[in-house]
Amino acid sequence: MIRSILNIYIFVLVADVILSYLPQFRNYPAVIYVRKAANFTCKPIRKLLAQLVPQDFPFDFSPFVVILLIKILEALW
Repeated sequence: MIRSILNIYIFVLVADVILSYLPQFRNYPAVIYVRKAANFTCKPIRKLLAQLVPQDFPFDFSPFVVILLIKILEALW
């Protein structure tokens, strides 16, 4: 059950990454919900990475880090 929830959350993170490249869908309610759900875990990681990675770096690695942490948690479970 917990693994299913974690896999659904990974799907939400991937959907957020894909939707971030499609600006025409930014104001749809479902996209706003996906963004809020993804930012729940990505925002703290983004703040941490902002201290480690230069500010002008064009990529956001926070979803990748969150997915990696979830997969490590699944492996330890």
